[in-house]
Amino acid sequence: MARLRVLAEDPPGSYAEVACGEDVEERAWLAFLIAYLCPLDDEDPFASIRAVRADLSALHDAATGPRAAHDPTRGQQTINAYRAWAERAGSQAQAFVGDPGWSAERRFSRVFERLALPGFQRDARFELLVTLGRLGVFELQAGALELGGPSDVTAAAKRVFGIGDPLLLERRAAALAQACGVPLEALDVALFNWALPPGRGERALLGVSADPDSATVAAARAALQR
Repeated sequence: MARLRVLAEDPPGSYAEVACGEDVEERAWLAFLIAYLCPLDDEDPFASIRAVRADLSALHDAATGPRAAHDPTRGQQTINAYRAWAERAGSQAQAFVGDPGWSAERRFSRVFERLALPGFQRDARFELLVTLGRLGVFELQAGALELGGPSDVTAAAKRVFGIGDPLLLERRAAALAQACGVPLEALDVALFNWALPPGRGERALLGVSADPDSATVAAARAALQR
């Protein structure tokens, strides 16, 4: 919840460029790189993202964050697939908007499906759409966690909710978010951090340093104790 609030109100680093840029195509491209490479958990979270943005050849030895989709063995395959996806639609903006008559939730779901590109796994796709929505680039809002397939978040959800059926997982996730008084998409990073193995730190910051407010923590504890 705190991370989403910071993204909407005072985005740091490269997120601010996505939020405030003038060219929507550059904003969308930068948002893709952020989701694909993932900010580092160090003093300069966006260093690799800036380097690859400036020169795509830097992808060869780019350092990636804890939720990155990039696989060095694939080279530029996923980036090429993303560019081809946008070109088929006419532009990145047209690809993300889809049908102008869609609701923000329907747009999120439909674009999430269409972004099932080689090497662009569920967690990065979800992060990209949340980023674009929270930073005001396109009208996008998650109506489901889009759980399924090989995904750290899906695996964590199965453990937390004690069931494997995707439909029931989505229902239990929605119920938990409502009981905690947080947006559904807040559970995405929460589940990812919950499942971090020992030695990986308390939580992944993903480029945003934000502590939850006491009211949100209290509501979450109360919901989990029911």
